[in-house]
Amino acid sequence: MKESKKYHYYTWLVTTLLNSKGLTLEQLNRRWMNEEVADGNPLTRSTFNRYRDGVLEMFGLIIDCDREHRYFIANPSEIDDDSMERWMLSTLTVGGVLADSASLKDRIMLESVPAGEEFLPTLIRAIKTNRYIMMGYQKFGSEGYVKQVAPLALKLSKRRWYLLADTGQDKRTYSLDRIKSVELTKDTFKFPDNFSPQQYYGEYFGVLTDGTPLCKVVVRAYGRMADYLRTLPVHPSQKETLTTADYADFTMQIRPTADFVSELISRGDGIEVLEPAELRDRMAKTISAILKRYE
Repeated sequence: MKESKKYHYYTWLVTTLLNSKGLTLEQLNRRWMNEEVADGNPLTRSTFNRYRDGVLEMFGLIIDCDREHRYFIANPSEIDDDSMERWMLSTLTVGGVLADSASLKDRIMLESVPAGEEFLPTLIRAIKTNRYIMMGYQKFGSEGYVKQVAPLALKLSKRRWYLLADTGQDKRTYSLDRIKSVELTKDTFKFPDNFSPQQYYGEYFGVLTDGTPLCKVVVRAYGRMADYLRTLPVHPSQKETLTTADYADFTMQIRPTADFVSELISRGDGIEVLEPAELRDRMAKTISAILKRYE
């Protein structure tokens, strides 16, 4: 069986069980047949058990059975919104749907991703085996260079892939679309004790980690913008603290870096920063500078 088909079956099984209160094997098979998941081939018990093991291995999800012989996902929290498993599930699900809809390629529009994805397999292998890489890199407007770094993690942000690496002096984030070459070395490194990439970026908006102090940020969203923030939060710490008919206030604990300011400005007049005063003043100065461009 092709890997792509196998993954399609896994994601179908996961999403079907997540969207139900539990299904028996008979009910699962009925849906499987009605949706023609496997070209009309039934979902037998042996096949189900095989896919059940595959789901556990790929997503860490346990498919359990209750007393009524209904199957369900026992640990759905494993695919929280910010987890790699959730991203994998979403990507594989969309990929399977698109593969089944090739005839609609002119009516399904996607966003392009900058160059650099060709380095992902090598970088993932280096991260998995804790091996140093020799990386050719060139910043915008600067001379290129080659440097040995220890790859720690990968992060996808704003349609760009980034590599978090230890340079031997500090930890830095490199954009994959500015990487010119990657070579896996034979030398290995020890992953830092008690280091978490999630925590490293956790207090920031994106990948810009410049030591900006952590603070409480309160923004007011007007009209429909409040709905956008509810359905797609700006930051994991975001909480809605005030709701009215005309606006809603959202509070978050975040380090307001330049990319966070740019994100808020991109929301136009739908957003107003209430706290802290320093950030509100910074927003006003940035907006004033933008207006001068058009005078």
